[in-house]
Amino acid sequence: MPGHPARPTRRGLLALAGAAALARPALAMPAAWPAERPIRYIVPVAPGGSQDIVARLFARQLAEALGQACPVENLPGAGSNIGYEQAARQKPDGYTLLAGSDSLSINKALFPRLGFDVTGFAPVAQGVRVPQILVVRADSPAQSLEAFVTLARRAPVAVGTPGNGSLAHLLGEQIQAAAEIRWTHVPYRGGALAVNDLLGGSLQGVLINIGAVADHVRAGRLRGLFVSSGGRTGALPEVPTLAEAGLAGAEAVGWHGIVAPAGTDPAILARLNAALVAGLRRPELAERLAGLGLEPVEEPPEALGRLIQADAGRWAEVIRRARIEPD
Repeated sequence: MPGHPARPTRRGLLALAGAAALARPALAMPAAWPAERPIRYIVPVAPGGSQDIVARLFARQLAEALGQACPVENLPGAGSNIGYEQAARQKPDGYTLLAGSDSLSINKALFPRLGFDVTGFAPVAQGVRVPQILVVRADSPAQSLEAFVTLARRAPVAVGTPGNGSLAHLLGEQIQAAAEIRWTHVPYRGGALAVNDLLGGSLQGVLINIGAVADHVRAGRLRGLFVSSGGRTGALPEVPTLAEAGLAGAEAVGWHGIVAPAGTDPAILARLNAALVAGLRRPELAERLAGLGLEPVEEPPEALGRLIQADAGRWAEVIRRARIEPD
């Protein structure tokens, strides 16, 4: 009828719907978050170690970016499982974060009974890569990985790590299998005591994260035989990779990042990820991490999720083959 608007066609309706979808943001942020209250940041290790230091740096960055306090709460014990379980029980409302690490994937295979699914957390950001390093005393007769392997074939060799079932321990099992050698694994509760015993002469080597010994290597007290990353690190560029040292295929790099309880809104995860990645680009934070021997990672949450799942399968095989059991 004259004066009435024309009835929209099917094609027109589809076009309007498509335009509306393009105009909408992909993820709608919950209106109140994060204004309601502080964001609890659970750290499943004791204060003072590299994971704790990194978590506090990340918490400070998130607080500044989000305009909301992000207090750190250390809940150590049981191979990080106390903190993990506490975080898993919290509401997925964006007000609980967890300082995750490679132990998430390791613990799934190491501990036969857990009250939570370590690969079920919602990934936020990988944060940083944590290369491992094999160090010996500066006066050691083994000045290369090849020489260390030869030494281990001729005489008993003791190698310390930060703990039974740690990433360093699993890397050591891979190296022994690849080089067809055996050494005595000496687990410590933390890396500082292992380094002290190496300097004192009661160990022949220590496998540990690079940040724990970088200063000793720079000062000439210890010598790095390899780093476990695919390329050399900026912290100790003179130390060769495993492949360069003659043992390809045994690389293992840890990580210190952030996860949240399963079911956390993807929009919140995306904003947290963006806030942390922006911080990793700030010179002051980048320099601090570099001093710890850590490599920033700028990837979306999904990349961390894939890493956790892939590592869970990989370390399960190493643990099964080496018959590793928790303390």
